[in-house]
Amino acid sequence: MASDLSSLLNSSRALNSHLSRPDLPSVNLSLDQIEAQSRRLVSRQPGASSDADRANYLLAQAHVDAPALANSIAHLNTSSTFSPLQPLQDTDVSGYLRHAHEQNLISTIEEGRRETQEHFYRLLEERSHKDWEAKKRRVFEELGGRATSDSKALAEMKKSFHGKAALAASTGPSLTLQMQSKMMAYDRAISELNAARLRGTSCPIIHLLMQAAASLNSEPSSQQILQNFHVLAKITSEPPALPPVEHAGAHILNAPLFERKYARVYLGDSDSREAAALRIQIAKGSREALEDQFWDIIERTIQSRPMEARLGGDPSVANKIRAFLLMRYYKNGQWEDRIELVAGQPLWAKLYYLVRTGHAQEALDEALKSQQAIEHREDSFMNHFRSWVESPERRLPKPHRDHLQTVYNAHMLHSASADPFKLALYKLMGKLEPSRRTVSQVTMTTEDWLWFQLAMVDEEEEGGLRGLTEVLLSYGERHFDGTKRGVWPGVLLMCGQFERSVAALWEHPETEIEAVHLAIALAYHGLLRVPSRAETSDISPLTLSPLSPPALSLPMLIWRYVRQFVKMDAKEALQYVYCVCLSADQGDGVGRENVETAWELVRRIIVLAHSGPAWEELVGGFRPDGTRFSGIIEQGATLLHLQNTAQYNEQILIRAARDSEENDRIPEAIKLYNLAGDYGTVISCLAQALGNTLAQPAGESDKGKIIERTAVEILRHYERTNRAVGKDRDAAVRLLRIREALNAKSSGRFDVVLEIMESTDLIPLDGDVAKITRKAEEFKDLHDALQRNLQVYLPLTMEALAAVHQSIKNSATAETTRQMTLTTLRKKSRSLMVFGGILKYRMSPDVYSYLARLDVEIAL
Repeated sequence: MASDLSSLLNSSRALNSHLSRPDLPSVNLSLDQIEAQSRRLVSRQPGASSDADRANYLLAQAHVDAPALANSIAHLNTSSTFSPLQPLQDTDVSGYLRHAHEQNLISTIEEGRRETQEHFYRLLEERSHKDWEAKKRRVFEELGGRATSDSKALAEMKKSFHGKAALAASTGPSLTLQMQSKMMAYDRAISELNAARLRGTSCPIIHLLMQAAASLNSEPSSQQILQNFHVLAKITSEPPALPPVEHAGAHILNAPLFERKYARVYLGDSDSREAAALRIQIAKGSREALEDQFWDIIERTIQSRPMEARLGGDPSVANKIRAFLLMRYYKNGQWEDRIELVAGQPLWAKLYYLVRTGHAQEALDEALKSQQAIEHREDSFMNHFRSWVESPERRLPKPHRDHLQTVYNAHMLHSASADPFKLALYKLMGKLEPSRRTVSQVTMTTEDWLWFQLAMVDEEEEGGLRGLTEVLLSYGERHFDGTKRGVWPGVLLMCGQFERSVAALWEHPETEIEAVHLAIALAYHGLLRVPSRAETSDISPLTLSPLSPPALSLPMLIWRYVRQFVKMDAKEALQYVYCVCLSADQGDGVGRENVETAWELVRRIIVLAHSGPAWEELVGGFRPDGTRFSGIIEQGATLLHLQNTAQYNEQILIRAARDSEENDRIPEAIKLYNLAGDYGTVISCLAQALGNTLAQPAGESDKGKIIERTAVEILRHYERTNRAVGKDRDAAVRLLRIREALNAKSSGRFDVVLEIMESTDLIPLDGDVAKITRKAEEFKDLHDALQRNLQVYLPLTMEALAAVHQSIKNSATAETTRQMTLTTLRKKSRSLMVFGGILKYRMSPDVYSYLARLDVEIAL
């Protein structure tokens, strides 16, 4: 046995002989000694866990030597990680510089990696927060702007997420007085816009919106909003409106239409020549708006400090620039450093500010006055400056630009004393170093910097306006809105990112109203791209895709805006919905989708608006003499691209009537069907509604009374014009008679009840069994509303018989007459019981028992 064990031990040792490690001693211990040593080791390592053991076991299965790796890490010496592989001599300057350069590269890469990582996580957090805020606001909008847990609010939210039930959703948070006054200021401009569209004339919508914004000077953001509208007016070349607002468009009645003027180019191929020309126009318009803004600042500055300005009696542009320079750069009897004087004046600064304020021709005139002094210092400047000012696109030929580049590099680029304004003029004329976007002491403010970038844009180089846009987007909102809120939307507007600009305004509650109206103005001029229905998000109106330009959902923006006041002022809400169709000409089926969305929004307004005279003014109605009058929607049908009356009836009235039915607004549905000329549906709907009011205990409520009045008016008109003759109309007439009987019962006139019920011919009361049987067989052919109300009018008739029987029985009439009348009443009662017995399956047992008890009372 011992030999067997020894051979087994030797065999086991041979198994791993090829894996032996010379640096590890062999273990020659018995099993008991190994176990004791293991227990001792475990007791010394209280932190050891089974997880580490399992990890080592799994790593070993993957052929990973964990102990060896741990040993290597433990003996790793990092002190020489960034030292040269070979020692450097003290006199090896090139080696030291090379090593330092390599270390700088490594540090730069590591710092860039760390900054990129921090930037990524910061953007991720901002985006997550923004998305969460958008989703939260969306939910609150659906709930009516209130975080509530009651069942009604939850039901509203549930409905709003399911198809057409969204029509019943709340209209949003209550409006403050400040918001209402702002909305009223802007909605007049939208009404004027639609009036001009109906007339087929142009409307200066941007200038009308500017007037509205100017009337809200108390608003903190009004100045920035005014500037945004001014930028857009310059971009579109829209002429100013003439006061008062009511006649603002009168002076351009014969002008070419502004509506969708730029749509074909803006929505077309972005690489076409026309698209490049449009980008040039956008940059030029934005630059001119910044020039007007700066000139206004200069004039206000001079007016506020006239003694310091020392303007004198010369109100010329050049003199005002001189006064402004004196106020800004002349301190304590001397000009600031680097301001170069030419002929005793800061000529370079003067020329630059004349160009900066849009007075390039005046700048050339000033330069010509000092031509000799200028040429003495910069001999080629005047020729280049004249060519640049007189060029329509402010662009010099390449030889001129190359010469300017040479002069710039030789005398200014590395000069610490060069006048910054001269340097800026050279950069502008030659479009030099476009990637170096700032000029010290010149591009001091955001507006100055933006103007300089736009003035340097060249569509044939550096990507043009699109290249500048990429740079601005890489900077982001944080870069521009750090010191002054609301600048970012204006920056986006000036570089032609119109959809992003509107979305940036929409993100802030205080500028939501302006966002909607800016979007409408852009859409009117054809400078807004709308996404398809499949691409539209439920959270944000802005759609961004790497494969296509940005797009903005104008229908979503408008509906979220108008639903706040649609119940209070449906007519104004309709004016905004008309603007959805401005994008009807967009290709790929998007325009058609917008038109259909506008129809849907009109139907929502009809359903949500309160019934009454204002509602009839919206949809139309009938006069007392039966003639029909059209509503505001029908009058503006051309704005909704409704081609004829039939299309208007089908897409608006009939479908709105169906939506009203689904939202339990039966009187409005009936009126809409009637206006659409669908008389058969009107009568069918009337019969169902009247049947429901009879069957329900609340039939005498206000809603039931409205339905009855509507039914009386319509039936009277239909009988006179012989419309909708048939089963449905007969049923509606009978149901109205039953209602009259119920009203008579309420007033205690049971003889009238009996008379009315006999006139309906619903119940055979003459005792003829054959007729009773035939009537019972014909019951299944009656209108559904009459069948459902059997157990309403059958007990009503029996109650009338019982009441009349009791009255005759207790009367003082002649005995013979009384007995004859009582016999007749008993016969009618028995006839009713026979009829009821045949249709017993149509009634509940309680109702039939009640009839039987009354029949017994009459028989006694």
